[in-house]
Amino acid sequence: MPNPNRGACGFQSNEFEQEYDRPSKSQLKREMTALQKLGQELIDQPRDRVKRVPMPEDVKDAILECQLIKDHEGRRRQLQYVGKKMRSLSEEELAIIQRAMDSWKGLSKADTSAMHALERHRERLLKDDAALTLLLQQHQELDAQHLRTLIRNARKEQAENKPPKAYREIFQILKQLQTNTKSTGEDAQDDLNDDSEEE
Repeated sequence: MPNPNRGACGFQSNEFEQEYDRPSKSQLKREMTALQKLGQELIDQPRDRVKRVPMPEDVKDAILECQLIKDHEGRRRQLQYVGKKMRSLSEEELAIIQRAMDSWKGLSKADTSAMHALERHRERLLKDDAALTLLLQQHQELDAQHLRTLIRNARKEQAENKPPKAYREIFQILKQLQTNTKSTGEDAQDDLNDDSEEE
């Protein structure tokens, strides 16, 4: 015959369950990992970019210090320290850092697109002499003789599998042209804005 008192112990089974209002260990670990990853992304950025990010000086110093460390173990320890510093930041400070990094990603996409456009322009110059004629018409300040020599040398480099010295120099000239055109366009826009304000 089964015992009628078996299992009946006079208290509710959930009576001793604790109420947790804190995040679980797994959640804390995920947050720590995310902050350490954010720190790593900052470390991977150029120093001048990191210096412009609005964040507490001690965090910035830890990141800049980590960029200088070449020793693997020392860098690993410094990265952990950066992660610890990142955990000391408020939600608002982290949001500001994240926004800055997101803006870089947008900028780098634009930079990549601009770079591909320059590379396509360089390829046109190497394939078609008419492209050089058009470029010289648009930018009369360019040294036509120098550009012709560079294009000839770049073609020769490609044909003979030589290091692409002239090829790279053409890219730098095109990049400089693009920078000059942008700054001239901005100056013209500033002039227009000044004129409209005077009216």
